[in-house]
Amino acid sequence: MCSAVCMGQTNQYTKVLLSKKTGKEVSSYSDGFGIAYDPVSKKQSIVDAKGNITFELPYRGGLSHIFKNRFILYSEEESKRKSAIIDEKGNELVPLDDQDFNTPWWSKERIIASKQGKEAVYDYNGKLIIPDSDKIRFAGKDAFFVLKDKKWILYDFNGKQLSDREFKDDYNFENGRALILNEENQKEIIGKNGQTLHQLSKNVVDINAYPYLITQNKSTGKYGLIDPEGNIIADEIYSDITPEYFGKKEYIYLTKSNKTTVFNKKDQKLYPNNYKYLYALSNQFFRVYSDKTDQSGIVDLNGNMVIPQEYSFIKNFTVSGKDFIYLKKGNDEKLLDKELRNILNEGDQIVGFYPENLIIKRQDQYYRFLVSNKSTVELKDVKQIKNQDVEYFNILNEYSKPLVCMNNANLYGILDAKGTEIVPFTYEDIIAFENFENEIVVKKDGKYGVLNFQNEPITDIIYDKYTWMKEVLKLSKDKKTDLIYFTRFRNDMIEL
Repeated sequence: MCSAVCMGQTNQYTKVLLSKKTGKEVSSYSDGFGIAYDPVSKKQSIVDAKGNITFELPYRGGLSHIFKNRFILYSEEESKRKSAIIDEKGNELVPLDDQDFNTPWWSKERIIASKQGKEAVYDYNGKLIIPDSDKIRFAGKDAFFVLKDKKWILYDFNGKQLSDREFKDDYNFENGRALILNEENQKEIIGKNGQTLHQLSKNVVDINAYPYLITQNKSTGKYGLIDPEGNIIADEIYSDITPEYFGKKEYIYLTKSNKTTVFNKKDQKLYPNNYKYLYALSNQFFRVYSDKTDQSGIVDLNGNMVIPQEYSFIKNFTVSGKDFIYLKKGNDEKLLDKELRNILNEGDQIVGFYPENLIIKRQDQYYRFLVSNKSTVELKDVKQIKNQDVEYFNILNEYSKPLVCMNNANLYGILDAKGTEIVPFTYEDIIAFENFENEIVVKKDGKYGVLNFQNEPITDIIYDKYTWMKEVLKLSKDKKTDLIYFTRFRNDMIEL
């Protein structure tokens, strides 16, 4: 059962323990509190980490957890829906009324309440910050646009008007800047106080690559690139221009006639290329992909082919603070350093990529591999490791999950990146799933159950079969089916 405080365990498992302790269905848990449902009374309540019911909804309605001890209460009495912001004891901080709330996930300071055609801003203690206005919109993470008399005014999070300037629309700030259409119908970049940073003569359509700006010719629809002073970097002759949104953001890609030119922000030069699809790796190398052959190779910044276009998978990994490029072609795998030298032995297979080391298979034995000195540490009593498909890796999944392994007794368990056992080798089988699911199915004595990568039991091992349906696991026993919804796995949930 749940101890004095559920510490050192996942929210997922705490939810399971609280459900057992309270006898209610705890549907969510985070930040010390959850929402429970009583199938008998059909009422929702708030439960704390000790399993205490701190508030029970006294009437027909619902609860939504915002963060920590702040909740939205919904009342549906007499066919009228009313809402309030409450604390964990049910105290109304923003009183129950015919209203809705805008509570973005990233803001734990301010909320927008909408009622009777007006909108107002409150903090999470119920203090009024900006009184009733025609409309109010978040303008980033620390400001609002407020509509009054058909004009938008910029306010800070404390309700102070930042300037007398009136805007035609509400805009969104990124990194303290917003692209607007000014009073003269010209594009302009403003700062967080509404001040003019740059007046633009060109039709700028994107400032995500700032200090470089993407322009568009209104008559041709073609794109170009300028700096904030209006100096032309690339003429408006491109069908598409895309800045890098992730990683080091060193490049901007300009496409014309199915060929891509790379703009290098460091030296502010354009590098024409003969390839359509380029993806930045490390050390000014790029993966080039052919949709005709479904094969990839590597070129340098000048477009010179340095690795033939014959690999099925190429990706950049950072291990022990160093950048490496991984290539796979059939059973042939390479891991290239910054000089494009392969640090693996011929025949080596990588079964796990982690921030500090690799797990490799070498001559039918598994090892922890340290890239700094190419040394290995044998993983003893590991007979087999279930391979993870390389398609798993993307911007969300930069490293491998822990590894599902079979020992010499043909029993399954799970090891982390250091080779430490995190799920014991006691199972007939373990099934892990694609993407970043934290749930795993285990089989023991012919029955199935669900654990997570923290070795926390999500269900008992009592089911006859399971079915994986993308976002949910269906587990069946005696013609009864239980549903387990996936939480989303992140590698930082456990120590690798």
